[in-house]
Amino acid sequence: MAEPLHRRAKQPVNAVLAGPYGHPFHPILVTVPIGAWIASFVFDIASHVADDPGFLSRGAMWLIAVGAIGAVAAALVGLLDLLAIPAGTRAFRVGLLHMTLNLLVTAAYAVNFLWRQAGEGPSGSVEPGQVVLSAAGLAVLGVSGALGGMLAYHYGVRVADEETQIEGFLPGGEGRGDGSA
Repeated sequence: MAEPLHRRAKQPVNAVLAGPYGHPFHPILVTVPIGAWIASFVFDIASHVADDPGFLSRGAMWLIAVGAIGAVAAALVGLLDLLAIPAGTRAFRVGLLHMTLNLLVTAAYAVNFLWRQAGEGPSGSVEPGQVVLSAAGLAVLGVSGALGGMLAYHYGVRVADEETQIEGFLPGGEGRGDGSA
């Protein structure tokens, strides 16, 4: 009997690269670009109220770069998770949209970084257009994050099945006895 489609999406394509069963790396890695880009936006806003905004503008620019590097790492691992989802399913279409939006956001931040690097680099307050581009990137990132949440929490992509989950709810710490947490 063939394995049900939804069970295939729970297994890693490559456990070394994508994370073992029940412990995917993608959700861990996405915290880097999300955190860096949110912090860069805070620095952008702060650059408009600080007496000496140059260090905030430069900090925002480098946070954007850190976020872009982190996004590439998250995207590579996320692609492996996408490949575990059977093509032609609703979950696969949501995964494609999630990936596409994230690639657009990453491209927007790469452009924003290059824009900030132009000339002699940032020195004063962040330009309004750059702040708007960051805000738009965060808005699209929020939509994409909601889709990623749908993949994990609604469709159960790369989430352990209920038979495995029940072990955490057995009284007295009973479990498989194989040393897993």
